[in-house]
Amino acid sequence: MIVPDRHNEAPDTEVLLRRVLDQVNSAPKMPLSSTVRLEKDEVVEMLEEAINRLPEEMRQARWLLKERQEYLAKVQREGDEILSAARERAERIVQRTELVREAQRVANRTLEQANDEARRLKHEAEDYVDQKLASFEIVLERIMKTVVGGREKLRVAPLPESSEGDQIAANADADSGEVFFDQDQW
Repeated sequence: MIVPDRHNEAPDTEVLLRRVLDQVNSAPKMPLSSTVRLEKDEVVEMLEEAINRLPEEMRQARWLLKERQEYLAKVQREGDEILSAARERAERIVQRTELVREAQRVANRTLEQANDEARRLKHEAEDYVDQKLASFEIVLERIMKTVVGGREKLRVAPLPESSEGDQIAANADADSGEVFFDQDQW
């Protein structure tokens, strides 16, 4: 049995198995038979060497598989983290968009309420001013009627008899054809 030196460049298990297969396929046939003639020692030696190498290659294969699985898990975690970050960012963008929409709705509603309140206050102010002007108009009409009535009375009423000096002044005015009243001076 050959103990392979793992530090030297020895053929790997697959190469050894292919040699055995080639030897079996190329082995000469026995005369008058379909049985092949093989060198038993040579085939057994190659098979034993392949069997001895299998555990080392299997360890290497397992190590490669484990390394591959760890790499795939790492890549999967990184991919999941990227997806998670992208989802969170998308949610923040959507939330910002929703916040902006909500803020616009609130602003529009507040503006509409302010406009309604301004219209209401304007109408109330106009109604108040109209009421005050109407009451002033009524008072002014009464005053005007009183003034007109007073003037009418003054035009129609004769001058009262007074002292002699006043009468002379009145006669002098009467001679001129003008009637003099104090309020006409103004």
